[in-house]
Amino acid sequence: MIEQAIIFATQAHKGQLRKVSQTPFILHPLAVGCILADAGESEAVVVAGILHDTVEDTDVTLEQIRQKFGTEVADIVDGCSENKALSWHERKTATIELLETASLEVCVVTCADKIHNLLVSVEGIKKEGKEFFDPFKKGYTDQKWYYGSIVEVLQRRMPNHPLLKDYENVFAESFGTLE
Repeated sequence: MIEQAIIFATQAHKGQLRKVSQTPFILHPLAVGCILADAGESEAVVVAGILHDTVEDTDVTLEQIRQKFGTEVADIVDGCSENKALSWHERKTATIELLETASLEVCVVTCADKIHNLLVSVEGIKKEGKEFFDPFKKGYTDQKWYYGSIVEVLQRRMPNHPLLKDYENVFAESFGTLE
């Protein structure tokens, strides 16, 4: 199922590029899948990590995910997908609120997603400082609020998960302390 997810996500994200690096976007969901696999997560969680941006950022529907990869994967992808019709702040607030009651699997995939997002950003942040976030919809202060809020929720939801420590470390490297 992992190989099928890689092919499916690669086709879905074809032609998309990351905002800052301009590298093929597919490298992000594949990296998220690798983070999850290296952490020993189940096949369904790894597959959901690979597919986590397909519904949000492509024409793929949740029903297509459900038909091809099953309800468990589709439910995790659904929990990780933002409603792009909302404003940035509304989307991020909704994500934070959802994580308060989401399944552990959704929390773990979200954690891996945020780890990778910050890992690819940390060097740019060190080099450019707050200006690194200029190409994004929101700048340093809003990004720190969002990523910090996710840390706080995940500390409550998955306090003993090994990926949480990775997230806390890369957050500190990117933004310093939570306060």
